Amino acid sequence: MNIVKSLFLSHCRPLLLLGVASGFILGCNEPSPPAPKTILTPSTPLSVLPDTVPTPPPVAEPKQQSQTMVMRRLDPEKVRRGEIIYHANCATCHGPNGESTPDWRNPGADGKYPPPPLNGSAHTWHHSTETLEKMIREGSPPGIGGMPAWDNKLTNQEIDDVIVWITSIWSDEIYNIWYQEIGQKQQKKRQHQ
Repeated sequence: MNIVKSLFLSHCRPLLLLGVASGFILGCNEPSPPAPKTILTPSTPLSVLPDTVPTPPPVAEPKQQSQTMVMRRLDPEKVRRGEIIYHANCATCHGPNGESTPDWRNPGADGKYPPPPLNGSAHTWHHSTETLEKMIREGSPPGIGGMPAWDNKLTNQEIDDVIVWITSIWSDEIYNIWYQEIGQKQQKKRQHQ
């Protein structure tokens, strides 16, 4: 049995790794995250609402779903500090709640892209904390966007706090995907260094 498993892994591992890598690369091109499970929007007129309230699903169903959800363990003090730093330095471009502008996918007259949303509705959640930190420190790549480098303007702690705040505003669904696909791998990498 071990020989069969060993042969299978030696022949299939490169294909599996290629598939995973392709998924991550293609994932950064996704225009938006999975659609949230919203029943009504704030603009839904009252006349459209049903006369009866739907019966909630049985208790056992949410239990199964919640077993796969990650419990966030964000330091509330870091979240508070990050929010203050974000509103003082980032909200002007990225929006007070990380929502940015509706046309952020279209380059401006100068050919540069406007600031993307950071609230989980764009690609920010596709990146590791290290990648987000590098973007904050170095700014946008030349000719791509207009984000300035914050390396000499914000401390390491301030940058870390801003990233914690950004992840705190993501939906549970987005945070869960990010944590399982990127966050856990990043933690393991740090432990082995």
